Amino acid sequence: MLLHTVNKSPFERDALDSCLRHARDGSAVLLIEDGVYGALADSAFSPRVAAALKKVAVYALRPDVEARGLQQRVLGSVSLIDYDDFVDLVVRHDAVQSWL
Repeated sequence: MLLHTVNKSPFERDALDSCLRHARDGSAVLLIEDGVYGALADSAFSPRVAAALKKVAVYALRPDVEARGLQQRVLGSVSLIDYDDFVDLVVRHDAVQSWL
């Protein structure tokens, strides 16, 4: 299975939308850098992310979430992970697809 990474804000680029449309059941999506804005519970994108969670795991890099002061606004079903967990995700997946 693939690990998809998104590092651009969904408010600036369509990378998250494209990623969610192409992610297959059982794959994982990791939001990093400004991509963590896609994990917000109170945004226009939260229904799409919530729907995607039915078929893929969605993670957000905790240091990036914290750097933007978003800890209290992340969707409850999005898992916050640290750098060690990021490495584990890369190792567990067959390949990484970066969405720019």
